[in-house]
Amino acid sequence: MSKDYKRTTITAALPYANGGVHIGHLAGVYVPADIYARYLRLKGQNVMYVCGSDEHGVPITIRARKEGITPQDVVDKNHALIKKSFEDFGISFDIYSRTTSETHHKFAAEWFRKLYDDGKLTEETTTQLYDEEAKQFLADRYVTGECPHCHNQGAYGDQCEKCGRDLSPTELINPKSTISGSTPVLKETKNWYLPLNEYQEWLKKWILEDHKEWRPNVYGQCKSWLDMDLQPRAMTRDLDWGIPVPVEGAEGKVLYVWFDAPIGYVSNTKELCEKDPERWGTWQQWWQDEETRLVHFIGKDNIVFHCIIFPVMMKAHGGYILPDNVPANEFLNLEDDKISTSRNWAVWLHEYLEDLPGKQDVLRYVLTANAPETKDNNFKWRDYQERNNSELVAVYGNFVNRALQLTKKYWNGIVPECGELTETDQKAIIEFKDVKAKVEQLLDQFKFRDAQFEAMNLARIGNRYITECEPWKVWKTDPKRVETILYISLQLVANLAIAFEPFLPFSSAKLRKMLNIDSFQWSQLGDTDILKPGHQLAEPELLFEKIEDPVIEAQEEKLRNIKKANEAAQYKAQPVKEDVDFSLFEKLDIRVGLVKDCQKVKKSKKLLQFTIDDGSGSDRTILSGIAAFYEDPSALIGKRILFVANFAPRKMMGIDSQGMILSAVDFDKSLSVVTTTKDVKPGSMVG
Repeated sequence: MSKDYKRTTITAALPYANGGVHIGHLAGVYVPADIYARYLRLKGQNVMYVCGSDEHGVPITIRARKEGITPQDVVDKNHALIKKSFEDFGISFDIYSRTTSETHHKFAAEWFRKLYDDGKLTEETTTQLYDEEAKQFLADRYVTGECPHCHNQGAYGDQCEKCGRDLSPTELINPKSTISGSTPVLKETKNWYLPLNEYQEWLKKWILEDHKEWRPNVYGQCKSWLDMDLQPRAMTRDLDWGIPVPVEGAEGKVLYVWFDAPIGYVSNTKELCEKDPERWGTWQQWWQDEETRLVHFIGKDNIVFHCIIFPVMMKAHGGYILPDNVPANEFLNLEDDKISTSRNWAVWLHEYLEDLPGKQDVLRYVLTANAPETKDNNFKWRDYQERNNSELVAVYGNFVNRALQLTKKYWNGIVPECGELTETDQKAIIEFKDVKAKVEQLLDQFKFRDAQFEAMNLARIGNRYITECEPWKVWKTDPKRVETILYISLQLVANLAIAFEPFLPFSSAKLRKMLNIDSFQWSQLGDTDILKPGHQLAEPELLFEKIEDPVIEAQEEKLRNIKKANEAAQYKAQPVKEDVDFSLFEKLDIRVGLVKDCQKVKKSKKLLQFTIDDGSGSDRTILSGIAAFYEDPSALIGKRILFVANFAPRKMMGIDSQGMILSAVDFDKSLSVVTTTKDVKPGSMVG
């Protein structure tokens, strides 16, 4: 933090209300944002932590159409699910609202109208795909067809999920409307655009010169965009679900979801301030006062929107502060596979809370320990179990239990006096005094994974200290010495409750209860006199419990079943192509050939060269691009395969190919040449 601010506005990316929240969302956005908000509050700073459901856009309408309900039904159900999951998990939003609220609709429309009235938007007419049967323009996800790159038959109008290429609907081969199934036509439509190109030089200075301290992934992605020429981006859509465009002649159009969603941060703030102005003041103080610091927590897929588009929206509007930092995380994978909501390959927060009640802090701890801060990381259930058992239980919980149980045994749970310090005592005190500066510095730099590791060092110091001092032995000869050992150990326990408050709020609350203390301040971290002599502790109990194999096996089995279901879903035949006249088939001369030789073509990664006995008395050469599926082509020698005999010869890699080998592509995309079940003579015709 480069200067002292009066307040900090913290935003967490609005979760999309077409489903629940999974561990990828938590690790990427909500856990780190919550850690930071709790940390600043513990320091006594004025903080507002803002979020809400993002409830507009095409995927919502697709889900509604699929389930036979209205878009409002979809978002109502998922908003309630998401909000409860966050509450149960301890995500400490000051407000969690939604973009279908009346406050938001009015606020977002007014924002657009101001840009329109100030001449900050451009009007453009373009051609888009239109469904004549449904009588509506088609958003990208309402169009499917054949990918022009990998020829996947089920590519969407914005992306092919097989090869990952970004697409536009007009690039698809044989596009179809997902609404009516009809072939769409091109039709002109008018929309309003935000001219990002006019702000390019300003963005370059603001980001590339003024914010070199941003994370490399954020800075690098922004730089790659700014090194290209930014283009105007449409801020309206031809759609019936969303906030109507407040301009004459814009009937049937709504605000682009990525225009309206970030405005939700501000409208939600306005909603909170109007509910309790005495506590929060005005929304303008949190968004337009130069004494306010703004921090966006997002995943890497939202960097462009929060670092380029939303800042341009705020700059064009005027009067708004800009983000001081945008600590975006990379992605979290699940058991070595990319998390996918469409494939249900995820650990959903609401299901986790049902399956593992009371284990909120275990998940918070593991997700922070594996935080994808600099690169994609991985969540594994066995790692979850190992970190719980060997770190939370065996290190943190073990030290707390030792210190409290020994105090109960020798001093009836009363904090003893501190006597004369030995060299061992002084070493431990110095070590845990250093932790505060380390943790604080790391949290200020948004390095939550390292900060949590340093917090855990307090427990490691404590365990080592008790083991070295052996109070159970010293008690027999020097009870006064044990008083000092326990006094220092209890101060360490109190420090742990403070250090872990941002990371593990449920455990810290439980520990405060055992210490019989209502609350701590961050400024006390590192102190050696937090618990005063004579203070009565409450009854000790285990802070964490071991997680046994059957619990983990149940979660692994759940994922295996999901994978099986996904594999089964893949085993679905592609739609039959359009009917053709039988005469076309009659023109093909398909025959049986005996493979005499098969080898890879030199200097080609794709081609195999077949030498075939076709029954004519002369060998036939056919090239086929299936080398990737046959590591040892010689295994095909002796097979009786089917080939098209009457294709005109074609020269490839300097070799004449006389026909085409017939192959079958399985549901899992593997390939096999078509063979006969009997030793049919070469040259036999198929018909």
